[in-house]
Amino acid sequence: MADPRHRLGLDCEDATAAWLTSVGWRVVARRKRSAEGGEVDIVAIDPRGVLVAVEVKARRTARAGSGIESIDARRVMRLRRTLAAFARASTKPRLGLRIDLVAAEAVPGRPGHWQLRRFPGIG
Repeated sequence: MADPRHRLGLDCEDATAAWLTSVGWRVVARRKRSAEGGEVDIVAIDPRGVLVAVEVKARRTARAGSGIESIDARRVMRLRRTLAAFARASTKPRLGLRIDLVAAEAVPGRPGHWQLRRFPGIG
């Protein structure tokens, strides 16, 4: 049987992609890997034209801490390298690069519903 944490991550990435799209973002890649060894959950272009790597961190409960607390300097460096590699390979114009975090927390009593909070420019 698959790891339930993996399913949780995929569900939250789906919810995040739908949310970002609904507010004018354009999702251009999902689960993008680079030769440098990193992976970005979502690569999107924000409404201003900035290419953004979106790291999604999900928590069913607060017991493990918040999503923002789980991001360290090593993770940010991997995200930067992966986003830079994606940008180099793309011919689409952009107004810059940025890394955002979306923290997803389960809504109590509403299975499958998530409260999503975006933290722009984490790295």
